[in-house]
Amino acid sequence: MTTSRRIQFGVFFQGVNFGTIWSSDRSGSQYDFESFRRIAQTAERGLFSAFFLGEGLRLREHFGRIHDLDIAGRPDAQTQLAALAAVTERIGLVATQNTTYNDPYDLAKRLNSLDLLSEGRAGWNIVTTDNAWTGANFRRGGYLEHADRYRRAAQFVAAAQRLWDAGADGVGTPVRVGDQLVSFEGPAPLPPSAQGRPVLFQAGDSDEGREFAAASADVIFSGHPGLEDAVAFAADVRRRLPRHGRTEDDLKFFPGAQFILAETDAEAREKAEWVTRAQVSPQTAIRFLEPIWGRDLSEFDADGPLPDIDPVVDEVDGQRGSLFQGRRAVETAREWRESAAAEGLSIREFVMKRSSLRTFVGGYSTIADLVQKYVEAGAVDGFNVSPYLVPEGLDDIVDGLIPELQERGVYPAEYVGTTLRENLGLPGVGERAELAA
Repeated sequence: MTTSRRIQFGVFFQGVNFGTIWSSDRSGSQYDFESFRRIAQTAERGLFSAFFLGEGLRLREHFGRIHDLDIAGRPDAQTQLAALAAVTERIGLVATQNTTYNDPYDLAKRLNSLDLLSEGRAGWNIVTTDNAWTGANFRRGGYLEHADRYRRAAQFVAAAQRLWDAGADGVGTPVRVGDQLVSFEGPAPLPPSAQGRPVLFQAGDSDEGREFAAASADVIFSGHPGLEDAVAFAADVRRRLPRHGRTEDDLKFFPGAQFILAETDAEAREKAEWVTRAQVSPQTAIRFLEPIWGRDLSEFDADGPLPDIDPVVDEVDGQRGSLFQGRRAVETAREWRESAAAEGLSIREFVMKRSSLRTFVGGYSTIADLVQKYVEAGAVDGFNVSPYLVPEGLDDIVDGLIPELQERGVYPAEYVGTTLRENLGLPGVGERAELAA
C-alpha cells in the first residue's frame, strides 16, 4: 500500500530523566561530543527531520542534593548544536530555550546565528518557567507569576520574529519593542537564513499552551502518543488555528514516544522487560514517589506496597511542582495507592507501569503496521523518539523499522530539501505571511 501521506521521526536527546539508561555499560557519556555526534549522524542516516536537545537552567536536585540517578550536568545546548552543524548536512538542529530567563535580543541573535551557520536547519523549542527555584541562578532572581508565563512568551516570540524579519531588510535595520514584559531597542543583527527564520517548536499541553502553539508554533510536541488521544489532541489544537489566521498546513504534530524493537514480537517484549527494569531501579522507583509524598521514603521497600502514610502538605522546596503540593499531593497519593493495591503492584512495578505508557513494543512488521494506522488516521505528522540508550538507541529504528516503512510508502526515501522547514513540509515564511494576511 502506498499513500501520499508520510510519517517522520525526530530524536529527543533528553536531559534529566530516567528513560535513558545511563547505568548501562553500553551507554556513552552525557559530556563527550562523540555521544551527540553518533546519535545525530545515525538519525540523519535514517532521514530524521530533527535532532532535539532538552535544556535545563538549573541542575536537578532532590531534597537539596544533586540528583545522581540519571545525569548531572551537560554542555550548553546551543553550543552542542553549533558543533553538530559541522558534522551533519540535512537534519534539523533544535534546542529548548527559555523565554523567562533569556533576553529576546540576545537569544534571537544566537538562534539566527545557528540558522545561518547550518544553512537553514535551526529550530527553537519555546518553554516557559514560573518558579523561583530556577530563578535563583540568575542575577535578577525571582520568577514570573504563573499567569504571566505565556504573556511574556508571546511577546518574546513576537519580538524575536520582528528582529528576524527586519534582517531581511538589511543588517542594521532598527527594531524597537515596547511591550509590557519585553522591551528593547536595537538593530537587526543578521540577515535571514535559507529558511527565513528558525522553526518554532512548542510542547505545552495546558489550555494556555495549546492556544500559544496554535498562535505561534510551527511544530507541537505532545504527550499523546496513543492513537485516540493523538487524534483528539490534534483536533483540539487545529480548531484553534483559524482564529489566529492559520491553516492546518501551518502546524505539525510530533508526540513523544519510545520504540523497543526486534525481529519478532516475543523478542521485543523480552527486550522491553530488560529496558523497563533498567530504567526503573529500586532507588529510582522510591525517588519517583518522594516528590508526591514530600519526604524521604528510603525506609520503604521498592518491592513492597506504596507508602501507607499521607504526603507532607506544605511545600518542601522550590523544585516540588504545583501538582505535588498541598491537597493535590494527598489526593494523588491516595489514587496511586488504591490503583496499585487493586492491581497488586509493588512500588517498583507501579512506577514501571506508569513510565511505559509512551512505549511502542513489537517486531518491525508489527510496529510498521501500527505506524501506518497513524498515517492513515492523520493523527500525527511524526514521532519525537526518546532513545533508551545513547548513542546506539536509534539503530533498531534506522536499520529495521524505517526500511519496512519505506517499502510501504509511508516514510520518506530522501530529504525533500536542504532546510528544516522544507523537510517538515512547512510553508515558507513568506507563504505563511500571505495566508495570515
